[in-house]
Amino acid sequence: MGDRVSEGESTFIALHKDTYPRIFRFVRRRVDDAQVAEELAADVFRVAWQKWDEASSVDVAWLFTVARNLLGNAYRSHQRQLALHERLRESVVPGDGDGSRDSLVDEALDSLREKDRDILQLAYWDQLTVVEIAAVLQCGESAAKVRLHRAREAFRKLLPAGNGAVAQKLGA
Repeated sequence: MGDRVSEGESTFIALHKDTYPRIFRFVRRRVDDAQVAEELAADVFRVAWQKWDEASSVDVAWLFTVARNLLGNAYRSHQRQLALHERLRESVVPGDGDGSRDSLVDEALDSLREKDRDILQLAYWDQLTVVEIAAVLQCGESAAKVRLHRAREAFRKLLPAGNGAVAQKLGA
């Protein structure tokens, strides 16, 4: 009844401390308002806390899945989808002084199917492993590997010839 923290609470606190920054960045890149991103990231951990006792394992991939689902709920309107897209375009690749390269990346990413763009973001911007990507996308590990390979190839094909450096920058 005092201020003692249970083992489960300690584990949850450690999970929050270790993963909140990654979850927040994931959400922040997809919303143009830092306060909204903070609220959504906090909601991820609220859901995790609610499921804590019944969940066999709350891991990073599960948290990203929750974040992804909450983002989906938050973006029901078309205007919000456009704001998300614009934020994505702004954060694709940090500027290196060559605006034409950023433009090429923007165009290539805009041309990708949403599924391909999503898996590339999970792999490169969110730095998830193939196992974690598979969990987030609710598919097998081999399917995630194939989807990631196909997305890389699709991205590479969309770049004009001679822009291999741009593809390498994104890991394609």
